[in-house]
Amino acid sequence: FWQKDVSKGFPAWLKRVEVPKKDGVVHHPVVTDVQSLLWVTNQNTITQHVWTSRIPELDYPDILVFDLDPSPDEPASVRAAAIGLRDLLQELTLPSWIKTTGSKGFHIVVPLDGQTEMGQVERFANAVGKLFVSHAPDHLTQEFNKVDRRGRIYVDTGRNGYSATFAAAYTVRAKPGAPVSAPCTWDEVERGEVSPGTFTLRNMSERMAKVGDLWADMRRRGRSLKRPIE
Repeated sequence: FWQKDVSKGFPAWLKRVEVPKKDGVVHHPVVTDVQSLLWVTNQNTITQHVWTSRIPELDYPDILVFDLDPSPDEPASVRAAAIGLRDLLQELTLPSWIKTTGSKGFHIVVPLDGQTEMGQVERFANAVGKLFVSHAPDHLTQEFNKVDRRGRIYVDTGRNGYSATFAAAYTVRAKPGAPVSAPCTWDEVERGEVSPGTFTLRNMSERMAKVGDLWADMRRRGRSLKRPIE
């Protein structure tokens, strides 16, 4: 099971934040340094998941996430869908960044300026997803249940809601071959050089030495959603 709450046995030095939830609160660990990362990893946390917002402004996301999840494993189709979503976001004046999920799909993200409330961000993401699906309903879907997707790519916008999480950049996935959810460039995706499972624990050191952190300056590129919403 997935343990979110800091409970008995967690070290006192581990930073934490109290977050409201239905009928109470939950205390999340806040991983900000190597020591904290090593500790949570040693508790069998293989895949690190994060919110779309940061303390202290948990109700105001600084990133918007679209998760493209194909039913069958079809790298070419999900690459095409990712490029199509990028183009739609560009029409809405929003630049986007991309990373592999380390599974079968891609995460397309938009850095935000942190001025839009989470509920509004979630509604906007869902509206964009609905519009995107309407362009190719035979290939894309927003159906949550796998049985209803009928082989189509799931355009998941649910990562933007309160307390929702997504796989962090550079995290390892608990799958054969130890794939990594890693940032890549749109050029690499367009040329077909990168697929969802391209990066692994074995090749990430070489990858980082070659290209560095492709998301290093993404937070400084945060955009307002006021005009795109209009």
